[in-house]
Amino acid sequence: MAKEKAYKLLAQQLGISNKKAKELIDRGIVYVGDRKVKIARAEMPDQTTFRVEYPKEAEILYEDDELIVVNKPPHIESDEIEAMLPQAQLLHRLDRETSGVLLLGKNDAFVTKALEAFKRRRVHKEYVAWVEGIVAEEMTIDEPIWTIKRGKAISMIDPLKGKKAVTHLFPEEVQGKKSKIRAVIETGRTHQIRVHLAHIGHPIVGDEQYGSVTQSKRILLHAKAIELLGRRFEAPEPADIERYK
Repeated sequence: MAKEKAYKLLAQQLGISNKKAKELIDRGIVYVGDRKVKIARAEMPDQTTFRVEYPKEAEILYEDDELIVVNKPPHIESDEIEAMLPQAQLLHRLDRETSGVLLLGKNDAFVTKALEAFKRRRVHKEYVAWVEGIVAEEMTIDEPIWTIKRGKAISMIDPLKGKKAVTHLFPEEVQGKKSKIRAVIETGRTHQIRVHLAHIGHPIVGDEQYGSVTQSKRILLHAKAIELLGRRFEAPEPADIERYK
């Protein structure tokens, strides 16, 4: 049976460019049956039939003269949301597979004030996630994180090079051998919650980069709420977060 690279077969099937097909696979939204296609250059049979699960549209939760609050769906970069809203500027970022509250400022005065609040850690951020194993007690993880950004960012616990990172964990629910937790972060290091949870032996479900052994359509992490300059905004939990399986 003849074989060809996955992205080339996908391009032929959809009638799109090889570059666009590779982007779809890299985004993590291309499947064969129930299995995600993870490697764009993987050799696959010529007759392979692909399925693309396109991301949902971003929902505007709130807007006024100063800011826009967006419920970011998974599989979309924060920069893509910013590009969709040319009058607004990102105040922070969420990882591609993370869903939830994303804030953008609409004028220079507000952006300056908001970014200063982030810098001084005067922003309250709450996440919810499903993790491997049983988390039965509240805990605080205070471990410095060092990030290497060469192409795909990767972070790790490093007492010497790392920057201070603090995550507070609160157990919410257990289903089988998975736990739903709420995480409140004092700092905003790259992949902070993911690295801290992996460090204590409870990687986020679907987060293969940091040790999850469970296949999932995405990393099950959701930015549920954020408080900035005296205002609180929340994004409803999507179905895959509200209830595991």
